[in-house]
Amino acid sequence: MLPPSIRACLALATCILLAFPESVVAVKHENFKTCEQSGFCKRNRAYADKATASGSSWTSPYNLDPKTISVKNGQLTGTLLKTLEDGSELARLPLTISFLESGVARVTIDEEKRQKGEIELRHGSPARKERYNGVQDWAIVGGLTMDTKISGTAEQGEGKTVVQYGRQKTFKVVVKHAPFSVDFLRDDEPQIHLNAKGLLNMEHWRAKIDREAKEGEPAPPEPLEDESTWWEESFGGNTDSKPRGPESVGLDITFPGYEHVYGVPEHAGPMSLKETRGGSGAYDQPYRLYNSDVFEYEMDTPMTLYGAIPLMQAHRKDSTVGVFWLNAAETWIDIVRSKASSNPLSLGIGGTTDTQTHWFSENGLLDVFVFLGPTPQDIIKRYSELTGYSQLPQQFSIGYHQCRWNYVTDEDVKDVDRKFDKHNIPYDVIWLDIEYTEGKKYFTWDKDNFPNPIDMQKQLDSHGRKLVVIIDPHIKNEGGYPVVDALKSQNLGVNNKENSIFEGWCWPGSSYWIDAFNPSALAWWKTLFAYANFPGTTPSTFLWNDMNEPSVFNGPETTMPKDNLHFGNWEHRDVHNLNGLTFVNATYEALLARDDPKHPSRPFVLTRSFYAGSQRMGAMWTGDNLASWDHLEASIPMLLNQNIAGFSFSGADVGGFFGNPSKELLTRWYQAGAFYPFFRGHAHIDSRRREPYLTGSPYVEPITQALRLRYSLLPAWYTAFHTASTTGEPVMRPMWYVHPSDEAGFALDDQFYIGDTGLLVKPVLKEGATTVDVYLPPSSGTVYYDYFNYETYTGAGKTVQLDAPLAGHTPVLMRGGHILARKERPRKSSALMKWDPYTLVIALDSSYSASGTLYIDDGESFGYEKGA
Repeated sequence: MLPPSIRACLALATCILLAFPESVVAVKHENFKTCEQSGFCKRNRAYADKATASGSSWTSPYNLDPKTISVKNGQLTGTLLKTLEDGSELARLPLTISFLESGVARVTIDEEKRQKGEIELRHGSPARKERYNGVQDWAIVGGLTMDTKISGTAEQGEGKTVVQYGRQKTFKVVVKHAPFSVDFLRDDEPQIHLNAKGLLNMEHWRAKIDREAKEGEPAPPEPLEDESTWWEESFGGNTDSKPRGPESVGLDITFPGYEHVYGVPEHAGPMSLKETRGGSGAYDQPYRLYNSDVFEYEMDTPMTLYGAIPLMQAHRKDSTVGVFWLNAAETWIDIVRSKASSNPLSLGIGGTTDTQTHWFSENGLLDVFVFLGPTPQDIIKRYSELTGYSQLPQQFSIGYHQCRWNYVTDEDVKDVDRKFDKHNIPYDVIWLDIEYTEGKKYFTWDKDNFPNPIDMQKQLDSHGRKLVVIIDPHIKNEGGYPVVDALKSQNLGVNNKENSIFEGWCWPGSSYWIDAFNPSALAWWKTLFAYANFPGTTPSTFLWNDMNEPSVFNGPETTMPKDNLHFGNWEHRDVHNLNGLTFVNATYEALLARDDPKHPSRPFVLTRSFYAGSQRMGAMWTGDNLASWDHLEASIPMLLNQNIAGFSFSGADVGGFFGNPSKELLTRWYQAGAFYPFFRGHAHIDSRRREPYLTGSPYVEPITQALRLRYSLLPAWYTAFHTASTTGEPVMRPMWYVHPSDEAGFALDDQFYIGDTGLLVKPVLKEGATTVDVYLPPSSGTVYYDYFNYETYTGAGKTVQLDAPLAGHTPVLMRGGHILARKERPRKSSALMKWDPYTLVIALDSSYSASGTLYIDDGESFGYEKGA
């Protein structure tokens, strides 16, 4: 949604868009920090520059005290000693390397003084003194059992400690004591290096020194470091008080021999991540993870967006490794590639490429999980064991969703519903944005425009359809509103730095924010969704959580001040990227609580903001995109990175949220969107109506065809979601994931497979295009069949051109050796397909064999967890 500064310009903007329907209004860069404007980012980049400029003379100031090392009970523990620049003392940093039964290793570094509370906070702040250690409580749900059978050896003469671990003891960690570094090996081959470049940086606590000379006293010494952003920092009219002073954590992580790295969503750029410091086509900023309400975001940029999953995977031929940076504070990641050759006369030909990454977060623990693969399936399996598997959604929610800001009355909703039926276009869910409420007060209905929401839903129920309504975390500050009265009287809101309730500005105007970290707030939130407390809702009403970064219109970077306080007196800076997850968790639990506990239904919740673990609770979408061809094109790599980061239930607004797509663009977007895991059409309040039946001939026919194709394949989609919910494997799979040996496919991000179906999809993403070139990997005799006419193609490491007229289908091939199920009777919704027969599509391979899986359950309950 639009912030107020843009809403004021809507009349002018609408006129411009009517004249130039695919023009774009650029993101307001001045509202968001660059690295140079973020104190800790600038400091850590400067630290890296100093190390690089020093060359071989650079020595990391961190040493592991060998007298403190212990290897037992599945852990290596010890104490790092940081030598300070002024030589006055040593900062003591407890180190733990945990070896999990799964073969995952975890490296954690804390700070002793903060850990023990032996620091002083400025301004009399009530904030906690420790580094935040609660990310695990929200993001991690399993997989932490220690491997107590590890074997560790101390090679003191060599100044290192070596531990063998992993299920077959094929993994090895080499911990070098001075300077401190950690090397991870698989089958004795290096895979990941920590601190190989010497960029480890734990900003230890220190007292603020008054640098102003006082009369009659000697002048204080000049600082050895730039302290200009240590004690306070201003941006966007807000001054961050920083009561704990500088506290960032940074570390270089190198992937030797790996050229491609993927993941760390959410960013609008290619799937294979670009360099950020030097290199051809590199960005000039690091990738940023700081969940933000970025309206009209740009393409091909490392700028932060709405969510953050700090999981990075590195891939080379037949080998995948990864790291998971468990930190919920503002985080930046630099990426640099270097090519090395074993032959100095080869001019780099035939050499190997190392990818060097540099991670830094504003505060918190340094907490890194290391995955040594060797396959991409191994990485996502182990990551999912830690953070949870994708939710198995109710079957209706993988159908088509019709949304706009806003359907203005209950009669409007019923009219749209009738017109879908009149034109024989299937859909499952219609959505209501914020205007359904009374004065933007959640848990209410506008009595003039929605006088009978129950009757409205009865019409939807007659064809098995559902309703989704929006509820955001900001609560309108208005007298006589029971929800806000309870929030204030029970102290359930986020507080400001003075520990009084924080007041900001969002859609309702003056607002307060529920603190979903607070167990009492969670218990209260559950009560609000009871049918008696939210009249007008039914078991067919589901939820949409927007603006949960959180978006605060008058806050710094359109979010909360970092020195706000959450439950337990943790600062907002500690937990920012977790905020969206905690709110969705509260809503998910509330939907569970409203049902009969003996017969609960799976909740459906859509979120805009997310963190690692959000995949357990619902779906996400890529936010406020534009009705432009470049946003359609960018949706594919964005969703691929979501999927390989464990969040399969993902989609982008079909047609683009802002603006008016041409009918060609809208048609192509439906044809592509039919292969998004989450499939929703959505539009801005000032865009023209664009329900599919309004497009007219010759556009309504291919759009309807795309929707019917989606519905015919629902059995295959549901099976793919079940696989994701049990193994973590993505629903949308990039070429490198399926063909890990084929280097030509490692950067391809405009075609993809759907689960284990063998379906290879190549949407049309360019204006005016009527053909596409599909890349087929080299393989011995692999056959691909055109899904629609069964024409055959042979995979040979080359591209084949397929016809893709606008009036036709999205090009889809089916890989030989697979069997998928579909349902071929056209229906009005997925519920009406329940008892329809299945058709099996068998695509034989060159050996005349094929196999496949069909998963079936009731599509709505949790009975499947017990085998029902």
